[in-house]
Amino acid sequence: MDQPYIRKPVAAGQFYPSSAKEINKMISLYADEGGQKKDVIGCVLPHAGYIYSGRVAVQTISKVNIKGTVVLLGPNHTGIGAPFSIMPRGFWETPLGNVEIDEGLSRLLLNKTRHLETDILAHLDEHSLEVELPILRYFSRDFKIVPISIMSDDPEALKELGGELAAAIKDNDLKDSVMIIASSDLTHYEEQSAAEKKDAMAIEAIKSLDENKLAQAVRQFDISMCGFAPVAVLLKAAKLLGAKKAELIKYQTSGDTTKDFSSVVGYAGITIY
Repeated sequence: MDQPYIRKPVAAGQFYPSSAKEINKMISLYADEGGQKKDVIGCVLPHAGYIYSGRVAVQTISKVNIKGTVVLLGPNHTGIGAPFSIMPRGFWETPLGNVEIDEGLSRLLLNKTRHLETDILAHLDEHSLEVELPILRYFSRDFKIVPISIMSDDPEALKELGGELAAAIKDNDLKDSVMIIASSDLTHYEEQSAAEKKDAMAIEAIKSLDENKLAQAVRQFDISMCGFAPVAVLLKAAKLLGAKKAELIKYQTSGDTTKDFSSVVGYAGITIY
């Protein structure tokens, strides 16, 4: 039998520290350990460098119970690979240890979907999923992942994929053991007040669990959120899995770090349950 593929980190030392000690130190500074953790169907998390968006991602994940399998949905920034790319087996290496891919759920998904294609190339140089892994590993050592990279913004295809994902989870009684994370930053490189207004509209659409409202807001107000597609898939799947509410845990912009508010990127952490 061929050896499982190990996907090497490409964002370590750039988006987040390359050493386990420094990662743990950084995340511990951001973590909000107080309060009861909640079971969620999914989350929206940002994926910028930790100095910019780490606090948002960490505080969001610190409030949830990480389930046994995490389906990671992220945008394809590189333009390489299939429109809907799944890496169905192997491991992702992180400074905090390897994370195994859930081959069983990957197979169920591939059997259920007409959209997903087995594709490693889309994942090799893409950071949007990788940056979430050390944060997840900080809070749990006992989970697997299903990494999916999305390069399509076809609304119907996104809704279909959300339906297929929900069906694979529901038909196999996996709802209690699977959660979905959509990786997305919000408005890119606009003045702070403009970014906040646009991001508020995107966040409101997500909180209303309405992928159509989100798509309309993105189009109408030219909201440059890079992960619209993963979030749309998450929203469709989450509703089919019984989601009733979404809660904004934290919002900030890169300006909170740089103190330059003339050109910022927006970040939101949202839980869906």
